[in-house]
Amino acid sequence: MDNIQENLDRAAREVPENFQKAHEAEENAVERAKDAFKNQAEKLPVPTPPAAVFHSKATAHELKSRLNWGEPNLTILDARDRESFYGCHILGALNTPVDMLPDAVDLTLQRKRDIYIYAASNEQAQTAAQKLREAGFQRVAELQGGLESWMEIGGSIDGSQTQFDPGPEAYNVFSRLKAFSEVRAKEKQMK
Repeated sequence: MDNIQENLDRAAREVPENFQKAHEAEENAVERAKDAFKNQAEKLPVPTPPAAVFHSKATAHELKSRLNWGEPNLTILDARDRESFYGCHILGALNTPVDMLPDAVDLTLQRKRDIYIYAASNEQAQTAAQKLREAGFQRVAELQGGLESWMEIGGSIDGSQTQFDPGPEAYNVFSRLKAFSEVRAKEKQMK
């Protein structure tokens, strides 16, 4: 009987110590699992693209990429005259001629909103962008090459002059690949 009592006393003394060891082992296992999960999570591909790097001079591909991903909070401004705008413009663009800037957008656009602006020339777009920057708009990008570069990459357009016959080269894969490589070469020159 003394043997049983001694075993019970020893077990009673060891309970707190054993409990502490079990608790520490559990905490260590949880930490190892967290570390393993974190290490594996870092190896997984990112399901959405990282936030776009905003440049003061943007290419048509950069803008198209943002639109294709459905990125919110951007506005496209066409700083050409109304007649040119109605003839053809980037789908979704707002017409705001250079001489109406910044007053035309002062009360309608947020100062932190991403604005892409194009005009009849890169110089005119630069002038329009500068007017917006001076008015406090912080994220204004000039679309290099304007509407022409947008159309070269097959960007969506609208307007009265947008109905045209694409021609046989539009259906020829080799012609399209050649045209794409020419556009990429132009973009590299602009950077």
